[in-house]
Amino acid sequence: MQCIIFIGIPASGKSSFYKEHFFNSHIRVSLDLLNTRNKERKLIDYCFSTQSKFVIDNTNVTKEEREKYITLLKEKKYEIIGYYFETNLEDALDRNEKRKESIAQIGVKAKYKELELPNSEEGFDKIYKVSLKNKQFKVEEYEV
Repeated sequence: MQCIIFIGIPASGKSSFYKEHFFNSHIRVSLDLLNTRNKERKLIDYCFSTQSKFVIDNTNVTKEEREKYITLLKEKKYEIIGYYFETNLEDALDRNEKRKESIAQIGVKAKYKELELPNSEEGFDKIYKVSLKNKQFKVEEYEV
């Protein structure tokens, strides 16, 4: 059983990466789709009850946000993999402007300021870094 936790500011490529790499293998848990924590929890409970692989496709920019998931996942004996989406603010703002469902610039900037880089001490079994160049994703092991 495996859970992948995405970590990155808005418009860093998380949802596109999910569609390209995990659409056929992992359930997508996203507050953008579910709108409430209650619905999110119900979907996560469903994943646990069916022993499904899933991706938490939220920004998860603070250690505190990630800790809630990691604690629960450890209890359920899930492998926990982090994917940190490295991007600079200017590129994210540019991609955000080009999206159909863009968010206010202040929201992107706020998440950028809140961002706390992940580390294995949080409880991840593995962490990868994802970068986006010329619309191509590059994945490499994340060195803390």
